[in-house]
Amino acid sequence: MTVDLGILVSGSGSNLQAILDAISQGRLDARVRLVISNREDAFAVERAQRAKVPTLVVSHRDYPSREAFDQALVDALFDAGVDWVVLAGFMRILTPVFMRAFRRRVLNVHPSLLPAFPGTHAIRRALEHDAKVTGCTVHWVDEGVDSGPIIAQKSVPIYEADDEVSLTERMHEAEHELYVDVLAGLASGQLRPPEGL
Repeated sequence: MTVDLGILVSGSGSNLQAILDAISQGRLDARVRLVISNREDAFAVERAQRAKVPTLVVSHRDYPSREAFDQALVDALFDAGVDWVVLAGFMRILTPVFMRAFRRRVLNVHPSLLPAFPGTHAIRRALEHDAKVTGCTVHWVDEGVDSGPIIAQKSVPIYEADDEVSLTERMHEAEHELYVDVLAGLASGQLRPPEGL
């Protein structure tokens, strides 16, 4: 079953690229209906345009409230025929307006083994805490911050010589693999959102 995705981005879009690559290589049965960025300068927009995927920049600064911004996202995603929303480095916390519209249909990837290090700067915080291992988590999104039910995790060792740059690079590799695997499970019908989310 081909899944129709809307992908929300704010930055470089390396997870977006991994998803686009997996689709083009036949490893993921999905269509990216729309990529939305809240930042005009996000390199992810260029990645999507190169892949001939529709893009939209919706700046949160153009709206009087977080709820109004989220409603604009919802309207654009519905208009594009999106069934599932994938957060790929989207640096905004979604409000109940968004979560009600796409209830049980929003996924996120986070660069830690949740519940450890939720929120921003998770890789830096793992290094500051002298952790020996970290990893990434794909989870269902609820109305909290990185608090939704966990779908899958992949560990990433932390080496003595690691700094934020080297660890981020290895984290991205793990995220790309894990996110595509999870989305493939969604497309095959093996992955279903939990009741009560």
